[in-house]
Amino acid sequence: MERVLMSWSGGKDSSLALHEILGEGKYEVVALLTTLSDTYRRISHHGVREELLDEQARSLGLPLEKMFLPESPSNTVYEAQMRDVLTRYKARGVGAVVFGDIFLEDLRRWREEKLALVDMKGIFPLWGENTAALVRRFINLGFKAKLVCIDPDKLEVDLAGCEIDDEMLARLPSDVDPCGENGEYHSFVYDGPIFSFCVRHELAQVEQHGRNIFREVLPAANPAGLAPSAVVKP
Repeated sequence: MERVLMSWSGGKDSSLALHEILGEGKYEVVALLTTLSDTYRRISHHGVREELLDEQARSLGLPLEKMFLPESPSNTVYEAQMRDVLTRYKARGVGAVVFGDIFLEDLRRWREEKLALVDMKGIFPLWGENTAALVRRFINLGFKAKLVCIDPDKLEVDLAGCEIDDEMLARLPSDVDPCGENGEYHSFVYDGPIFSFCVRHELAQVEQHGRNIFREVLPAANPAGLAPSAVVKP
């Protein structure tokens, strides 16, 4: 089997890409690669706490490779750290990184150029697919996710914290990509067909940071004091 890293944001697109890769049966996912803020210990762009990322990985049964970045890192800093991480995995026989990108040509080209520097390639299982069909597939497969970051210039503020479901999709303006591929929203996936247990969480306050609105998500206590890994789906 081909050994790969999974670029993991904890959101909808990376979850669906991981589902597709696992379903093909020809890849061994050696780790989830996630960038986080070194200052705030949160997933880059999504703002989800490190503790919830850890629980996602436990439910998925996959190791985590965390790359901590300083606040507002330069491209030089980011690329140097990423190159170090990829070089280490290349030495372990990993030849590719899987991404959940769908249609942003410039982003894909940039990823492929940087991967080529360490003799690796990118795999894009969702590339070129219709985004309305993709988000529908995500829902129909049984994934569960909430919007944790939205662009208030594109979406109503009260959508922060909403479930990704039919009602949410019906509220998206016609000029918003259904998958939020242009940065209209980011999500936190807490359950689905590739998860062994539901990542328990609680919604908290809504805050604005920069141009975006974030809905705080907190780890929730489990019934009877069970460890999260013990809350297994039937």
